[in-house]
Amino acid sequence: MNRKTPIKLNYEKFRDHVYACWIGKNIGGTMGTPFEGKREMQDISGFTSAPGKPLPNDDLDLQLVWLHAMESAGPKAISASLLGEYWLSFIGPNWNEYGIGKNNMRRGLIPPLSGDHDNSWKNSNGAWIRTEVWACMAPGCPDLAASYAIEDAKVDHGSGEGTFAAAFVAAMQSAAFVVKDINKCIEIGLAEIPDDCRMADSIRLALKCYADKVPIREARNMIQQRNADIGDGWFEAPSNVAYAILGLLYGEGDFKKSMIYAINCGDDTDCTGATVGATLGILGGSNAIPTDWKEYIGDEIVTISIIKGHHLTSNRLPTSCVELTERVVAQAPGVLSINNAYVELTNESDLIPEDVGNFIYSRCNFKRISSQLKEYTMHFDSPLFYANVYLSDSPAISPLDERKITVYVHSNYELGDILQNIEARWWLPDGFTVEGRSGFVLTNHDIHGDAEITVEYLIKAPEKIAISNRCVLELCALGRPTPMYIPITLLG
Repeated sequence: MNRKTPIKLNYEKFRDHVYACWIGKNIGGTMGTPFEGKREMQDISGFTSAPGKPLPNDDLDLQLVWLHAMESAGPKAISASLLGEYWLSFIGPNWNEYGIGKNNMRRGLIPPLSGDHDNSWKNSNGAWIRTEVWACMAPGCPDLAASYAIEDAKVDHGSGEGTFAAAFVAAMQSAAFVVKDINKCIEIGLAEIPDDCRMADSIRLALKCYADKVPIREARNMIQQRNADIGDGWFEAPSNVAYAILGLLYGEGDFKKSMIYAINCGDDTDCTGATVGATLGILGGSNAIPTDWKEYIGDEIVTISIIKGHHLTSNRLPTSCVELTERVVAQAPGVLSINNAYVELTNESDLIPEDVGNFIYSRCNFKRISSQLKEYTMHFDSPLFYANVYLSDSPAISPLDERKITVYVHSNYELGDILQNIEARWWLPDGFTVEGRSGFVLTNHDIHGDAEITVEYLIKAPEKIAISNRCVLELCALGRPTPMYIPITLLG
C-alpha cells in the first residue's frame, strides 16, 4: 500500500454505516437494559420492553454531549479538561465513577486526577460504552479514535482499566469502517492498549476460548473468574468488554445471535448489547440490522442523563438516529483533515487497499500517549512547549506533609529550531513552600522529535492547611508572550 495515498470512503456509504451504528446501539441498549446488573447467565431470545420506542440509555446520552462539545469547540480543543467541564455543566447522574469524577473536579482536581483519586470505580464500564462518537468521527483511524476516547475516559477513570477499555473499543470500531474481519479489528484494538493490562488479558482469553471451541457459557465463566478480584467481579470493564467480544466472535456475523450471546453473559447487559449492535452496524451498514428489530424500537432517541438547560437546550440535541447521524457525519471531514488523517471522505467510490488492516495496525501507537496514563499525572499544552506532570503520591496531603512534583517539558518542534530560556515561578497558598529550579534552558535541535528536560520540585505543606490548596507553576519563555500555567490542587 502506498502510504501517500489516502483511504477513500464514499460519503453516502459512510453515512449509512454511521446510521446503522446508532440504530444498533439503540437496539442493544433497549434489549439489554431490563437485565442490567443481573450477574448470572441469562436466557433471553429478544426484546422484553414494549414495542414502538427505545429505552433511555446513558451509553448514548453522554455521546450527545460529546457531539455538542465537538460542534462548539472543534477537533483540536477536545481534551480531558474540556470534557470535564461539559460533564459538570450538562450531565446529571452521579452514579459510581460519574459521581466520583465530578466530585473530584468540584474539589479542584483536573483530569485525569479527577478519575484517579479515591476512585474504586476506575476499572468500571462508564467510558467504553460511549466510544462510538469518536469512532464515527475518525473512521478508519483507530489511533485517532483511541486518542479522543482516552481524553474522554480520563475524566472519570484516570489511568484505570476503564480508560484502556475505551481505547480498545474506540479503535476496534474505527477500524471496522474499513476492515471487515472482526478478528483483525480486535487485533487493531489490542494494539492501542498495554499488553500487560487486565483489559488485554481478558480479550485474549475470549479469543482463545473461541479458537479452542470452548462453549460460550464456559468461556463467559472463565472470563468472570479471571477478573473476580476487580470490583468483586462486578461492573468491571475487562469482563464486560470481553462479553461483548464473545458475542461478536460466537455470533459469527449474525446480528441477532451476537446480540443475544452478549446479553446472556449477564452483568452490564445494556452496555454489552449496545456495543455489539453498534459495532455490527459499523461493520455491515443498514443491511446488517434486522428489519423487524429496527421497526420494533423505531428511530427515536430517548435521553435520561442530560441536563437540558444552560446552553444545551432540548432543541440542540439530536432527537433521532437520523439527525444524530447527519450531525456526526458533518463533523468527520473536519476531524480527519485537521488531524492530517490518511482517510478521506469523497463522492467517489470507496478506495480501500487489500492490506488496509495491516496498514492501520502499523499506525497504532499506544506508546505515544501511554506516558500520560500513569496514576496521578496531568498533561498541559502551550504554543511553545507541552508538559507532563507527575505527582509522587495522591493529591490528598496532610499538614507538614510534602509532595514531589516531576515536570517533563517538551519543546514544540513545529515552531522551528529555537532556544528557549524558561523562567519557572510558583504561586502558592499561604504557608506552603517549594524547593526546585527557578529556570532552565529548553532546546529543540531535531525536527523529527521533541527535546525534553526534567525538572523536579518538592512542595511542603504548613501546619494548618485548607480543604483545597491550589499551587500554580508558571512557565514562561523569555522573549515570548504566552506562559503556561500548571495548576496542582492538593486536598487537605
